[in-house]
Amino acid sequence: MLASLISITTCAYAADRLPTIAPENYNDEQKQAAQDFEANRKVPVFGPFEPLMHSPQVMTLARSMGDYLRYKSAIGNTLSELAILMTAREWTQDYEWYVHQPIALKAGLKKEIVDAIADGRRPGVMSADEEMVYDFCIELQHNKRVSEPTFKRVESRFGKKGTVDLTGIVAYYTLLAMELNVAEYQIPADGKKLERFPQ
Repeated sequence: MLASLISITTCAYAADRLPTIAPENYNDEQKQAAQDFEANRKVPVFGPFEPLMHSPQVMTLARSMGDYLRYKSAIGNTLSELAILMTAREWTQDYEWYVHQPIALKAGLKKEIVDAIADGRRPGVMSADEEMVYDFCIELQHNKRVSEPTFKRVESRFGKKGTVDLTGIVAYYTLLAMELNVAEYQIPADGKKLERFPQ
């Protein structure tokens, strides 16, 4: 029994594409990146930053961008979380969804909106701000562009800075989703995977 369990565990670790590096195995650049991460985030390296530690320079630059976009963007935390969930859903990124779904609810997004995004549906009732962010994200992710009317709505509400920030949030969480998907990073045992839509 023990031998088979060890065998299964070994296979699971062997299948990891970008496995988490134990801190005691960090090289000098990784040690510095981990120290900078903890100094700024007040927690050790976690989640999407674990596979990124294989390239500590990329990890540090990504963390720095996230420090602003995640916490200080010109569109505010609630709408940021809406954009993050839409990006996680677009990429079917389970870990990103697992982390941000409860944060989004706590930030004030209605459960009906969150559930609709998880199902791949347009939410039935949204505020004007939520609707314009939703439309902006959908157009950017699906059409790879944003129409003039949608751009003007966002610019009128949040200014050019907010428009750049919203685009940056989608881009940043797309980067993390890509890295997590490439790494096949797993969610905790209590997590629920997003439905895989037909491709």
